[in-house]
Amino acid sequence: MADYKWPAAENRSLIGKRISRLDGPLKSSGRAKYSFDVNRPGMLYGKMILSPYAHAKVTKIDTTAAEKMPGVKAVTLIWEVGKEVQWAGQEIAAVAAETEDQARDAARAIKVEYEVLPHLVTDATPQQAGADHSKQLSEQKTGDPDPAFAQAAATIEGTYGSPVITHCCLESHGQVTEWQGDQLTVWASTQAVSNLAGEYAPAMEIPAGNVHIITPVMGGGFGSKFNSDVWGFACARLSKKSGRAVKMLLERDHELMVAGARPSIYAKVKVAAKADGTLVAWKSESWGTAGPGSAGNPTLPYVFRPENRSSRHTAISTNIGPARAWRAPNHPQMALITMSALEDLAAAVPMDPLDFFLKNIELTGTLAKVYKEELLKAAELMDWKKKWHPRGQMVAGPIQRGLGLSLHTWGGGGHQSNCNCTIHPDGSVEVSLGSQDLGTGARTVIGIVAAETLGLPLEAVKVNIGDNHYPASGASGGSTTVGGVSSSTRRAANNALNELLAKVAPSLGGDAEQLEAVGGVIRVKGDTSKFLPWKQACAKLASTPITAAGQTSKDLISSGVGGVQMAEVSVDMETGVVRVEKMVAAQDCGLVINLKTAESQVYGAFIMGITYALHEEKIMDQQTGRCLNADMEFYKLAGLGDIGELVVHMMTGPGYDDRGVIGLGEPPVISPGAVISNAVANAIGVRVPTLPITPSKVLAALESKGAKA
Repeated sequence: MADYKWPAAENRSLIGKRISRLDGPLKSSGRAKYSFDVNRPGMLYGKMILSPYAHAKVTKIDTTAAEKMPGVKAVTLIWEVGKEVQWAGQEIAAVAAETEDQARDAARAIKVEYEVLPHLVTDATPQQAGADHSKQLSEQKTGDPDPAFAQAAATIEGTYGSPVITHCCLESHGQVTEWQGDQLTVWASTQAVSNLAGEYAPAMEIPAGNVHIITPVMGGGFGSKFNSDVWGFACARLSKKSGRAVKMLLERDHELMVAGARPSIYAKVKVAAKADGTLVAWKSESWGTAGPGSAGNPTLPYVFRPENRSSRHTAISTNIGPARAWRAPNHPQMALITMSALEDLAAAVPMDPLDFFLKNIELTGTLAKVYKEELLKAAELMDWKKKWHPRGQMVAGPIQRGLGLSLHTWGGGGHQSNCNCTIHPDGSVEVSLGSQDLGTGARTVIGIVAAETLGLPLEAVKVNIGDNHYPASGASGGSTTVGGVSSSTRRAANNALNELLAKVAPSLGGDAEQLEAVGGVIRVKGDTSKFLPWKQACAKLASTPITAAGQTSKDLISSGVGGVQMAEVSVDMETGVVRVEKMVAAQDCGLVINLKTAESQVYGAFIMGITYALHEEKIMDQQTGRCLNADMEFYKLAGLGDIGELVVHMMTGPGYDDRGVIGLGEPPVISPGAVISNAVANAIGVRVPTLPITPSKVLAALESKGAKA
């Protein structure tokens, strides 16, 4: 009988290989249909009127003029008179009209009056923000740092930080909604296909079974697209009122203002080591903003746990759009603060940071062995020992080079997933589950697992996802998708195969336990002369297909990975321009299902990391309370010229594969900010304390260094 366990390395025909994505041709040719591409008969367009104030009480809303404008078919209120808006861009009302221009004009015609209230929109320390905006979330202490500091041979103090950045999804948030009687269909850009019906149903006062969610493809979410959101409900209400389908996807400025942001974190750090580089003490005071509420509580120091440490974190409440999970929530900020401080300490010892990290590797706990292997592998790929030089050791000319490194960790355990596998009498195979593919290759992973299990080529399996009518599967967040869907698919395909083997066994003169599916045939184990081609075997089903279910199984997955990254940068000392010359990653994620997709995840994380390290910042104006760069001209992202050589090494083989499948979406995006910051410090001899590392910040750091000298 088929075995649920993952096949041994020598028996894998698809798993672990480099396989192109199933949806690649559709996307590269423009034939893939995103929510924006859905155009229903008689469809209307929805637009919203937004608050121009960061903090204000709504005193009056008048939609009369908008309702009378040409093409307008429905108007709905989102906000209530008497309630306070908490950020510029908060949604007040929505309209649906025959054209986008008509809808936009009608939204502008809605008259809203406000009582403007005081606001805070910029990053501020707890002292600057004051008690009304500050809330201490935690204070932790292990051991006694003060005596350890007193006895240390090297101590440094520094301030490090990362600003608020946005998710900046290629496909903006939104949906198309359509009613047929009391049945609601939503073509949504979502990370949670199976979950949204449970949100729309109570809001629309219909049973969840009456809500159909469809997301065949979507253009990125990074943690910001789990919910229906106010615009989803508004769109559905407009559709209900008008009796027609309505399309409403966010304008880019609105997307950047309110549809998701990664919180800022800043910290004052004091850290110390013995003369031999042994890390002995850590003390930090951190703060940051998540908009109007808290977005998690960072744990400092990150990865390394010295015996004597203390930390305190304060959340600053501000009047900006609320934070949402952003690919490894809190981890990139914690890595930047910790790894920057540790490299500064290594420079003070003085010591090569690679040797410093190896010296203290046992302080990383259960992943120490993994980190050591990854550090050595990354160093080999970077040629670290040949290229590294003591901090600030200059060469002739304006261009200086430097290296930096960082460690990171993540969980990545699989979510709860259900899958149905159907084997048809004609030999065709379908696997169906209510998952979504965010553009990360989940559809292909599902196909690989099913095909491997059934002994078929990948093209022989049809993968059905992106629809809540399929068996429920968890939301795509926390790097849980690959574990959940690969596990449920493996079990469903095995269960279906077991039923087929039982049907075929009499024809091969043996028991089902003696049969296996390999290379497109069903055969007797150990006797290659006794077999049936796959289609001939499936014909034994007569006219009744087999459909078997599978659920997430913890014996097929695991959690807890480590990763190491290194960066080489060049810095123009005259202009302050930083260029990333090379980045290296050594990353584990348990059993790799598709090596090409896994490497692609890391490449994408590198590009995302270079972007937030060198360019990204949500710039708020304290005077007006508005975002100053809510567009793609001034909200800077990395271009091709910013990307140097990218080298990815996935840690596979014994000790890694046998852990089962672990998610990879989050881990590789954690360290880029830290490694680039460290490399810049190594190159120019002084720390640029906060991201993004812009030319003006580099020149300011050099000026400060010159003044101190």
